[in-house]
Amino acid sequence: MPYFDAASAAPLHPVARQALLAALDEGWADPARLYKEGRRARLLLDAARQAAAEAVGCRADELVFTSSGTRAVHTGVAGALAGRRRVGRHLIVSAVEHSSVLHSAEVHEAGGGTVGRVAVDRHGAVSAASYAAALGPDTALACLQSANHEVGTEQPVAEVAEVCRAAGVPLLVDAAQSLGWGPVGGDWSLLTASAHKWGGPSGTGLLVVRKGVRFAPREPADERESGRAAGFENLPAIVAAAASLRAVRAEAAAEAVRLRELTERIRARVPQLVPDVEVVGDPVHRLPGIVTFSCLYVDGESLLHELDREGFSVSSGSSCTSSTLTPSHVLRAMGVLSEGNVRVSLPAGTAAEDVERFLSVLPGVVAGVREKLGAAAQAPGPGPGQRETPGARAAEGARAGEGARAGELVLDTLGRRCPIPVIELAKVIGDVPVGGTVRVLSDDGAARLDIPAWCEMRGQEYVGEEPADEGSAYVVRRVS
Repeated sequence: MPYFDAASAAPLHPVARQALLAALDEGWADPARLYKEGRRARLLLDAARQAAAEAVGCRADELVFTSSGTRAVHTGVAGALAGRRRVGRHLIVSAVEHSSVLHSAEVHEAGGGTVGRVAVDRHGAVSAASYAAALGPDTALACLQSANHEVGTEQPVAEVAEVCRAAGVPLLVDAAQSLGWGPVGGDWSLLTASAHKWGGPSGTGLLVVRKGVRFAPREPADERESGRAAGFENLPAIVAAAASLRAVRAEAAAEAVRLRELTERIRARVPQLVPDVEVVGDPVHRLPGIVTFSCLYVDGESLLHELDREGFSVSSGSSCTSSTLTPSHVLRAMGVLSEGNVRVSLPAGTAAEDVERFLSVLPGVVAGVREKLGAAAQAPGPGPGQRETPGARAAEGARAGEGARAGELVLDTLGRRCPIPVIELAKVIGDVPVGGTVRVLSDDGAARLDIPAWCEMRGQEYVGEEPADEGSAYVVRRVS
């Protein structure tokens, strides 16, 4: 069964498995003890730290191992902010950071600090100029991911690090998605990563704090890992993490070329095979193995289930696949279509035959989901003899009254979740004259993204959002 969700967790690398099993036999003792077994464990820990530091491009005494990448982020953000509390309490993050960074920002804000959130462009990238504009005299820390976990867009870390350094502000880089492909360039100050992203064991992260960076651990004092990661080291996992990082780095150059060709194939052919698709993320500056696209008129959860039935494990940022019923914060910040969102993230060793089979299966799966939702491939309005949907009949009735204006049709989709509001909009847009408007009433947060995206994809004009008695009214003018 092809596993296409390596951005969530990469399969365990064979070298990691070998190192883990060997360390279970050799590295079980306390590395802080001076007897033979402890000295052996200490040698393993020191060797793992040195190997990881070489891969990162830092000194061994700047790197500590943590219980996860999330723990590394929380510790790094809190410690850097505490170390610079005399400077101020302003934190800067990008709008598309991993949830671990955003949750740290929320805690900081709840404690009285301030947070500046830097916007991204439609590809999901920040600009160094935006970070420069956000910096202030009270800025204690800035955070920026090296590459986005949902759409694969690489960030201009070196340029942002330069403007932060000029302002005397440390930059924390979340390198979870990119570290397996190569070191992070630029003059950054702190860095975090997670082993399960590069084929190491889960439950192992790393935190790097450069020499000279003011840092004050916020947890109770502990003698281990320079006082920055409390608790007994999971030595077998640490050894396996370092060994697998070295192994994937040795394979990275060749594998990156191969995976880029496969993801380029997906990026190019999906829009050719499936109508009404938006491929998102930067087309050039992106990680080798990630490609993300969104399909109009598709329920993301149903799409993932159907692909799973066909043997493909993929991920999604659609609101339909979450308990919050809101699109992922990444897609929302980018302002791109969220419904029917699919993230394909290929692990090392993915066969070209598996990608071809995915491309052969996808059109039928999307068409099947659309059919179940009552949406044709391009969802035209009902023509002569075609059956109208309840939403279309409600809109037709609203045209004559209920606050409708001349040349306007009101479409009530309150209580109906994505992608139904957009499907119903597509079916009734032909019922108004050119220049007329459709006012879509919706209480689904995804409509704020998906209706403007639909307009852009279908050549209609998105007028804007207006308040309504319940939910919001999204106004669309028919252009063609």
